[in-house]
Amino acid sequence: MAKCFSFTASKDWLYRYAFSYAGLRSTTTDLGDGTIMNCWVPKTHKQEKPTLLLVHGFGANAMWQWCDLLRPFINRFNIYVPDLLFFGDSYTTRPERTESFQAQSVMKMMEVHGVHKLSLVGISYGGFVGYSMAAQFPDVVEKVVLCCTGVCLEEKDLKDGLFVVSSAEEAATILLPQTPEKLRQLVRFSFVKPATTMPSCFLRDFIDVMCTDYVEEKKELIQALIKDRKLSDLPKITQSTLIIWGEQDQIFPLELGHRLKRYIGEKAQIAVINDAGHALNMEKPKEFFKHLKSFLVDSTPPASPTPQLNGNKVD
Repeated sequence: MAKCFSFTASKDWLYRYAFSYAGLRSTTTDLGDGTIMNCWVPKTHKQEKPTLLLVHGFGANAMWQWCDLLRPFINRFNIYVPDLLFFGDSYTTRPERTESFQAQSVMKMMEVHGVHKLSLVGISYGGFVGYSMAAQFPDVVEKVVLCCTGVCLEEKDLKDGLFVVSSAEEAATILLPQTPEKLRQLVRFSFVKPATTMPSCFLRDFIDVMCTDYVEEKKELIQALIKDRKLSDLPKITQSTLIIWGEQDQIFPLELGHRLKRYIGEKAQIAVINDAGHALNMEKPKEFFKHLKSFLVDSTPPASPTPQLNGNKVD
């Protein structure tokens, strides 16, 4: 009997509706050389508002990871939400798989949209890309938020037992689940209190819709992230940086958050969310938003008032 309903596809449609209702539109940008990037952008970019770039991690497309932040931030920022290469509708025929190339692609896409100043929030893999953007384009990136982002990991950390996996290949089987049991394993690693009931039919549906495209390319992204990685090769960023971490993160252990704080130095601050794992944006959304608001909004001076002539605003 033919499959007639997909919970995952229906939820994806609801997220798409929510993004559109929030004042964003989906755009496709051809960067040349076989690279196409999809991004949700403001229907109207308002010059008086700062720009906030939300960079997703591994998993479903960008909508699934950032939908909950639209409502609290949409009135404060021009929000841009890209699909990284090989996620959603973004892809490239080029051979590069590094976070550096991802960062360059995102920046080119933002330039096409006329954005030359921005702050960013990157979660997990998206934080690797965001960190690289901050390092490569310090005149563009103003503030940086890195969430559960193992930027300071070294390849030897896998062999030394810091992670629950011992190789990039093993990590890929979990981060790119192709069976219900592997997806359950990913959920258990990502949440302190995972759902107790996860029917295989729903898990298979999610895998069919979200986890079967560009599997080999995504494996290459993971391999490029880890291979020969050394802390001594990581450039230091100079922007004001907030590091947010789940106390019980099993994907990127908290030690990496403290290591990153030490590496960046006085420009960085760290916030640890108790009883949270790797998926802290979904597990502890209120605490997550509180730290983002404090760093991105409350610590930013208000915009200069609109000039007036004879008591009337100048438009």
